[in-house]
Amino acid sequence: MVIRWLLAGWLACLALPVAADAPRRVVSVNLCTDQLAMMLAAPGQLVSVSYLARDPASSAMPEAAAGLPLNHGLAEEIFLLRPDLVLAGTWTTPATVDLLRRVGVPVAVFQPEDDLAGIRANIRRMGEVLGREAEAEALIARFEADLARLDDAPAPRPRAAIYAANGYTLGSDSLAGQIVILGGHANIADELGLAGGGTLPLESLLLSQPDLLILGRRYPGHSRGEDMMDHPALRSVMRDTPFVVMSDPDWVCGTPRILRAAQSLRTAGGLAP
Repeated sequence: MVIRWLLAGWLACLALPVAADAPRRVVSVNLCTDQLAMMLAAPGQLVSVSYLARDPASSAMPEAAAGLPLNHGLAEEIFLLRPDLVLAGTWTTPATVDLLRRVGVPVAVFQPEDDLAGIRANIRRMGEVLGREAEAEALIARFEADLARLDDAPAPRPRAAIYAANGYTLGSDSLAGQIVILGGHANIADELGLAGGGTLPLESLLLSQPDLLILGRRYPGHSRGEDMMDHPALRSVMRDTPFVVMSDPDWVCGTPRILRAAQSLRTAGGLAP
């Protein structure tokens, strides 16, 4: 702790002034800001992204991150990269954000997106902080055009249920729930009062008789929370009901890549593109 405080004092003495124009050395320490920044930054403007940006299990853009230095979100390592702007998320370690700000490093914190308006707002804000407003508006225009190409869902909509480890589900008050809507389905979680998410009892899932099951991705190793995914009753439903496994990289961050997840639901549910 003493060493950390001494280091903080040393960094304060070396803190760089804030750039008056568009930042030239941008560091992102959050998976979702990584991806928005990679979509919008000028060549050479983004000098480091989080280590998750190259993880294909988490990131929708691992190839784009392949040529960028990685960081682990530590204040000391970030400062030594000499950034004139750091991009962080709401859930970025508060101590890191606080220490960087105290030594004079500008930090832009982005809220997680849970609807289309939030996606547009964060794209626009990323364009503003990077000095890339025109590129941000062009990205939003492409996003809107791709949205317009999604056909209207039939009425009434087929019904889908998200079912992940520990029986967790998500409704329309979440990014995942918005993907379900874009994917042409009604969400059983909303019918059951779980618009914001919560535990969906297996019995309720079975009784709801979904037209499509959206299952949480399973990872190597063993988790007791995933045991119910092997329940014989659920397996029986899966034999007769179309299902799709969430591709986490397309579901985690509010970027235009969510449309790939929406299309996968339409395909699995037999709906038009």
